[in-house]
Amino acid sequence: MNRVLRSSAFTLATGYVAFGIAALILFAAPLWYAWQVTIQDGRTELLRTDAARLAEVFRQEGASGLTAFIKTRVGMQIAGERILLLADPSLHPLAGNLPAWPQGIPPTSGTYSLLVNLGGKPAHAMFAHSVLPGGYHLLVGRDQALFQSLTPRFWDGLAAAVVVLLVTGALGGLMIRRAVLQRVHGLRHTVQAIVEGDLSHRLAVQHGSDELNTLSVTINGMLDQIEQLVHGVRDVSNAIAHDLRTPLAELRSRLEELSLTRPGTEETFAEVEAAVADVDRVIRIFNALLRLAEIDTGMRRSGFVQVNPSELAKQAVDFYQPAAEVKGIAVTFRSHEPITVAGDPVLLAQAIGNLIDNALKYSSSGGVIAVQVQKRGNGAVEISVADSGPGIPDAEKSKVLTRFYRGDSSRGTPGVGLGLTLVAAVAKVHGGQVELTDNHPGLRVRMVIAPGALVKSNLAPQGSGAPHVAPDVRAVPAADTRPEGAGVVPSV
Repeated sequence: MNRVLRSSAFTLATGYVAFGIAALILFAAPLWYAWQVTIQDGRTELLRTDAARLAEVFRQEGASGLTAFIKTRVGMQIAGERILLLADPSLHPLAGNLPAWPQGIPPTSGTYSLLVNLGGKPAHAMFAHSVLPGGYHLLVGRDQALFQSLTPRFWDGLAAAVVVLLVTGALGGLMIRRAVLQRVHGLRHTVQAIVEGDLSHRLAVQHGSDELNTLSVTINGMLDQIEQLVHGVRDVSNAIAHDLRTPLAELRSRLEELSLTRPGTEETFAEVEAAVADVDRVIRIFNALLRLAEIDTGMRRSGFVQVNPSELAKQAVDFYQPAAEVKGIAVTFRSHEPITVAGDPVLLAQAIGNLIDNALKYSSSGGVIAVQVQKRGNGAVEISVADSGPGIPDAEKSKVLTRFYRGDSSRGTPGVGLGLTLVAAVAKVHGGQVELTDNHPGLRVRMVIAPGALVKSNLAPQGSGAPHVAPDVRAVPAADTRPEGAGVVPSV
């Protein structure tokens, strides 16, 4: 019983019942007042009508005629039906069913209510007093007990309505509690399953769009995101362990071999350089992960300034041009108009560098890489890099943006599978996204910056009163992500 009384459903039902009773009282109060006023006005009107008829008899037949009329009327009516009294100017009774003039009624015309003696019993009566020509006094009254039975009936009806409301509220509260508990048990069952490790469990969503369904849909969306994040963390942990194992194993093997064979100076220094390269690979992985974590937290938004993405892309193309010429790959650049956006120049430079570096990795001699910066119809800025390499199968396009994912075609190329992940993170922090499409042949990667990042080209960067100059893409630290044997801006 205590659980029922303490339940939220019972509290809600009690509140609704209390509100219903208050509303019923507020409705009954003016109704009672209007009813009382109507009854009172009806009584007064009846008395005045009777007094006017008797006054007309007095006008036509005089005092003697009215006296005879009242005596006849009193003799014919039911006892207590009407109270009639005709008195002379000295208030001495001439005819009627009152033995004397009532003490509480003054000798002036008006309507009065007082306690009188009718047939030896006290009664509350209402009187209409009329002063007739010649100073005669006419008193017409009715016993109010005839209407008093209506008052208890009104209150009885109101009490019955309150009882019905209480019973209905109690039953409704129990039904609501039962329905709510069923949904709460479902929530608790799902949460318990998730606590025990079953992240695939979801809340049941019923037909309709009530509040609990809306809550269930919201929680299911949150659970989907949590499951994705947990699986992502698990996959990232496995990938990190896999990618760190190779350089660390190679490092240990080289050091162990040096310790056992103790070769000459030249060979020793060669092995030391190879060991440093292995350490650099480990450092690049951690630096890339730290940079991705910093981007994901949105910390870099505080450093947004005016950036010309066309200038950043042009500098990246110029920087990669020598490496492209060595591989016999043509790199082209095109920008339709000057474009200014609010963004982080270092992050944008790294993202563009990763896109071009990936294109160089997977393009063979004689291939073409096209870099283009343009505005879309909705005002967004698109930075695209298209190559003529093997491309990415449609089944893998949604996977290559995840951390450490490497398709079959990339197994023999340097890198750890964080390049496109970083590009996607940079696009996201700038309110945009990354789109992967086929270039026939090759792959076209579009990094879209949302229209909200656009700013007027004549604005100065934050904290500065001078026009902004885009940073040199070559200023990106090469030690962070430089692939083995690469002499260009690094990618991951």
